[in-house]
Amino acid sequence: MKIIDEQLMNDLAEQAKQSPRLRMNYNFHQSLQDKCHRFLNALEPGTQIPVHHHPTKDETFVILRGRVKVSTYNDQGEVLESVILSQEEGRYGVDIPKNVWHGLECLEPSVLLECKEGPFVEHEVDGILEIKHNKAE
Repeated sequence: MKIIDEQLMNDLAEQAKQSPRLRMNYNFHQSLQDKCHRFLNALEPGTQIPVHHHPTKDETFVILRGRVKVSTYNDQGEVLESVILSQEEGRYGVDIPKNVWHGLECLEPSVLLECKEGPFVEHEVDGILEIKHNKAE
């Protein structure tokens, strides 16, 4: 049994601070080939999970501490919906259906529990949506 407690989250948060990507995973699954991926993801402000989708996999995020913004997008890169996940604000998580473009922005030091179907597939294989920002002329 693996216990999710303050010590585990504090240790993981410290590793995230030291990481060039400002985030760090703690996997409960044993292999990237496992059928179900369950892990903690510690995030520091300044990190983002880029806009991506999983053509055949649903994905669930549950906030354990902190605040993150999760957004979904259409194929043109326009925001469809955004939500701030925060236990203090009573929004604890989201479930994102397969093939929905989504991204995440860390607003304060945070730890998420994430679950999705395995095996692991690089986001580049899934296809990253390039968001184009239209500038007024």
